[in-house]
Amino acid sequence: MTKKPNIAVISGGDSSEYAVSVKSGKNVFNAIDNSKYTPWLIQMRGKEWIVVQDDTKIADINKADFSFILNGEKIIFDFAYITIHGTPGEDGTLQGYLELLKVSYSSCNVFSSSLTFNKWFCSKYLKNFGVKMAKSIKISKGEKINTAEIVEKLGLPVFVKPNAGGSSFGITKVKTKAEISNAVKNAWQESNDALIEEFIEGTEFTCGLVKFKNKELVFPVTEILPKNEFFDYEAKYSIGAAEEITPARITENLSKKCQQLSLDIYSYCGCSGICRIDYILKNDKFYFLEVNTTPGMTETSFIPQQVSAMGLKLSDVISMIIEEKLGT
Repeated sequence: MTKKPNIAVISGGDSSEYAVSVKSGKNVFNAIDNSKYTPWLIQMRGKEWIVVQDDTKIADINKADFSFILNGEKIIFDFAYITIHGTPGEDGTLQGYLELLKVSYSSCNVFSSSLTFNKWFCSKYLKNFGVKMAKSIKISKGEKINTAEIVEKLGLPVFVKPNAGGSSFGITKVKTKAEISNAVKNAWQESNDALIEEFIEGTEFTCGLVKFKNKELVFPVTEILPKNEFFDYEAKYSIGAAEEITPARITENLSKKCQQLSLDIYSYCGCSGICRIDYILKNDKFYFLEVNTTPGMTETSFIPQQVSAMGLKLSDVISMIIEEKLGT
C-alpha cells in the first residue's frame, strides 16, 4: 500500500492576524481529502512551532528539517499548505525556509510573496502595466508627517494604512487634516511604513483565482457592502457587519473585466496558488487595492464563498493545488 503524503497546514504567524489565520488553518485542514493525504495542523508563533490535534499540542516541530516525532515515529512533511496571513507566511520568509528544505508549498514563491506583501512596491510595479489605482504617499517610521503637503497632493478624505499587513488592521479613514498624524502613527504599529491613499468613492469588489499549468480557475466576483464606513476588521469578521454578494450584481461585461484584470495581475506578479485581488469600482473602472497571496480561508471568507458559487468543492480545489505542486 502506497503511503499517503504528509501535508502540513501551517497557521498562526507573528502578525495581528494570528486568530484569523488559526481559523483559516482549521478550515483548510478539514477540507483536505483524507483518502489521498494525511493532514497535520501546525501553529506557529515566534519560535514556537507546534503540531496541534483537537486544539491540543501533540508535538514540537524540529525546525532543522521540518519534522516531528509522534509515538516514537519521525514524521517528515511532503507538502506545506500555508494559511498564515501576514508575516512570516505571506511575505516570503516561510517560503524561503521551505525552499531551503526542498519542501513544496501552496502559495507564491519568495519573490512574488515579498513583492505583493509590500503594497507600495507592488503598486509602483503594477503601474508599469497600466493598472489603475489611487494616488498614494509613503511615510516611513520616524519621518516627518507633513499634513499640509499630504492634503494638497491627495485631498480629503484619505485612507491611512500599514504598507505591510492585512485584515484591515491599522487602517483609518481620515476626514480632517488634524486626524492624519494619529492615523499614520496607528499604521506604524503594524508596519514600518504607512501608506496614505486618495479616497476613491465607489463599491469594493474582490476576485479570487488559481492558475495551473494547463488551466485556470477564476472564481465569481464578490461585491462588498460594509455597514461601517469602510471594509474594516469588524466588517470582515463580524457576522452581519457587511453584506457580501457572490456573484456580484454587476453586468457580465464588468464581471469579465474584473476577472481578466485579476488574471493579468496574477501573471504580472508571478503568483501561484489561490490568490485574491481587491478593487474599488468607480465609473465602470476597477481601481486596484491589493493582492492577497494567502487569503482568508475561514468558513465565511471570500474564497470558500466564491468556490462554492462556482459549483466546486474547496477540498477538490485544494487537492488540485497539492497534486500539481507535488507533481503527482
